[in-house]
Amino acid sequence: MASSDNPEVVDRGLFSGKGEEKEEEKGGFLDKVKDFIHDIGEKIEETIGFGKPTADVTAIHVPKINLEMADIVVDVLVTNPNPIPIPLIDINYLVESDGRKLVSGLIPDAGTIHGHGSETVKIPLRLIYDDIRATYAEIKSGSIIPYRIKVDLIVDVPVFGRLTLPIEKTGEIPIPLKPDVDLDKIKFERFSFEETVAILHLKLENMNDFDLGLKDLDCEVWLSDVCIGGADLNESTEIAKNGISYVDVPITFRPKDFGSALWDMIRGKGTSYTLKGNIHVDTPFGAMKLPLIKEGGTTRLKKNKEGEEEDSNEE
Repeated sequence: MASSDNPEVVDRGLFSGKGEEKEEEKGGFLDKVKDFIHDIGEKIEETIGFGKPTADVTAIHVPKINLEMADIVVDVLVTNPNPIPIPLIDINYLVESDGRKLVSGLIPDAGTIHGHGSETVKIPLRLIYDDIRATYAEIKSGSIIPYRIKVDLIVDVPVFGRLTLPIEKTGEIPIPLKPDVDLDKIKFERFSFEETVAILHLKLENMNDFDLGLKDLDCEVWLSDVCIGGADLNESTEIAKNGISYVDVPITFRPKDFGSALWDMIRGKGTSYTLKGNIHVDTPFGAMKLPLIKEGGTTRLKKNKEGEEEDSNEE
């Protein structure tokens, strides 16, 4: 067999050496590309500025409060540091008092927070006093109770995904009670069958654990089954918590229109009276309109020491 049929293979290491160099060069190039991409990514992230939004309670308003309910609005300032809008998916809220749940709920699809901006999100809540008293018998009308509002805002942020922003706020809210009213006496300033001017001396008792700033009062006055007219307050006064105050309310009416009820009073016979109306007060928790009702009182006309005619309360 000729020598050419069995060629000698000589390993000079040329191919292996070049291959290693190429692999090293390839690896170095890929690393450089990865570093470049990483650097570019960091620059882009720094430039775009993705970050977690923040939320804070800036104010709590009580736009309406009366004997039946209290409407509360919570202002939450949400700040979005990202360049694109983020959706506010859900708002979960809970209002509790000393660990007792007063009300809870969910507000879906609550809007969008603009990129690089801040939005005030208003969360409306309503406390129904009958529900609270029915659930917790120890909560009494006229009292002030502490509350804690807990809010979870759920947002969807690029890079971070779905996030929950928890916030809470504490305060106090009243369970109001209408004041008690009595007609202490009626003083007639001017008496005639065509027109009589009288002053109603009203006794108001505030049975709440907070002051009432009486600024207006309107009521109808009934003698027996006859309404003799409406009366409006001409002075304001403060009624301290769990205190008593007296106010004078003028009224003008025509005696000849009222038949036997007035004549029974003139003859000294007792006659029933009723007061129906409202008082408008300022409180530490906002303005309130409270009902003013007194039924079943009895009055009669009599002479005082100066000879003036007055109607006194006989309950």
